[in-house]
Parts: sequence; C-alpha cells; structure tokens
Amino acid sequence: MFRLLVFCVLFPLIAAAQDSKVFEELTVKSAILKKDKKFALYLPAGYESSQRAYPVVYLLHGGGDTQTAWIQSGNMQHLVDEAIRAGKIPPMIVVMPDAEMTFYMNNAAGKYQYEDFFIKELIPHIEKTYRCRTEKRFRAVAGLSMGGFGSLLYALHHPDLFGSCAALSAAVRTDQQIREMPHPEYLRRYRSAMGELKEGDNRITDFWNQNSILYLVKNLPEAQKKAVRFYLDCGDDDQLLYEGNANLHTLMRNLNIPHEYRVRDGGHTWEYWRTGLPDALAFISQSFQ
Repeated sequence: MFRLLVFCVLFPLIAAAQDSKVFEELTVKSAILKKDKKFALYLPAGYESSQRAYPVVYLLHGGGDTQTAWIQSGNMQHLVDEAIRAGKIPPMIVVMPDAEMTFYMNNAAGKYQYEDFFIKELIPHIEKTYRCRTEKRFRAVAGLSMGGFGSLLYALHHPDLFGSCAALSAAVRTDQQIREMPHPEYLRRYRSAMGELKEGDNRITDFWNQNSILYLVKNLPEAQKKAVRFYLDCGDDDQLLYEGNANLHTLMRNLNIPHEYRVRDGGHTWEYWRTGLPDALAFISQSFQ
C-alpha cells in the first residue's frame, strides 16, 4: 500500500519532468540591432534530465506574426511531441525567433541588419546556451510564407551552416510580381529591407538580386548545388505564392539541384502549415540520422 501511495505521488512529478517545454519570451542581447531580441524555444522531453546534445531546427514565422506564432497558431509543441513519440523524428531543439517584418533580410542601406543578427548573434547564443549538436548536418532551417523565404535565403547564403531547409508556402516572387505589386503592399512587405522606395523607383536592384531566391538559385555555383537538402511545399489553392514556388521547383529541376517538391490540397492557411510541419521535420531529420 505504501509503495502504491509513493508511486501515485511521484509518477505525476516524474512524468511532468519528462514533458517537453516551450518558452515564448526569451531574449538575446543584440549589438547589431542595438536591442534585446525575442525568441521562443522548444526543448524536447527529457532535455533537463539528460546530458546529450540535440540537433536544432530554426523555425521561422510568417509576415505579421511574432516568435509565438508557431506555438500558439501552429500547435508545434503537440505536433513535434507526437512526431517524436511516433519515431518519425528524433528529439530536437526548435528555435523560433522574432523577425518583425524584415523578410529575414539585411537592410539595403545597412540600417537594420537582421540576417547578420541571426547568423552572427542568435545561432552562437543558442549553441552556447543549450546543448546543441553544432555540426552542419544537425542544424536546419524551416519556415512558412515570409519564413519560408527566410529559410531559403539563409540556406542559399550560408550553405556551410545548414544541412537542410524546409520551406512551406515560401514567399518567393518573380521579378514581374515584385514590379507589379501595388506600392502600399510592396512597402508593407519590403520597407524594412529595401527602404522607402518611391512609386516608380526600380525595385529589381543589385541588392534585391542578392536576396532574390530565384536569382540566387539561377546563379548557384555548381559546387553548391548539393550543399543543402531542400524541401518545398505549397498548396494548390495558394493564390499568393503558387507561381513563385512552381517557378522555383522548375528552375531547380532544370539546373539539377536536388530537392523535394510537394503540392497538397490547401491554401495559405495555418491548417495547411500544421498538416505540413510533421513531414517537413521528417525530411529534415533524414540529415540527422
């Protein structure tokens, strides 16, 4: 009877200690951005009681959201927990930074260098603070919409840092789409990176090309074509971004850049991204094996 009582008291405490945890309001001091930057964090069950190091996925939010979006709207904790329990993915650390509306880019005039912060400050902070596997193949980047753009941008700009990249409904646009975008909409999306361009100003500048996913892929050096494993997923009803994603897939195929391309039923919605996250993480996890 005494043993049963002890078990009944201790088991909930042991189980709770083994649960995964999410932290929504962590911060890192940024000298580059001259302020504290928020990020959210997922630690897998057993992290606190183990000594092992874990692979890391940087999971990026879309435009208009913050570091909490994947947790509160994307239900990522439950989805990642379930995928780990099912053996579909290994235990991992997931980092979700707040990128504001930067499109994860540096500023053209050098005034707000978000990409520099991410690469030079955020990643080193995570790897210093948490038990991370620091080899390239154990570091991945993924995201939705603006975050899908960001994940592709970082994988293409820094193929030495990331083993794999999964882009859901990535905000990839053709030059024609950029030119034809209504000016208020263009400024809402790209003001942080491109500055206060006036209506009629040339939007396809050298700086834009240095950050355009289609331009970067088109000009990818032969030696880098297999440097990162790419996964693209865009809904067949995504009126905003199906064209850019289809063009990216065709371009990568024509240039013999290995990648996985998925078109599923759905639009530009959280339902689509929630259902897509487990398979995206399973693709990423192949690099961790």
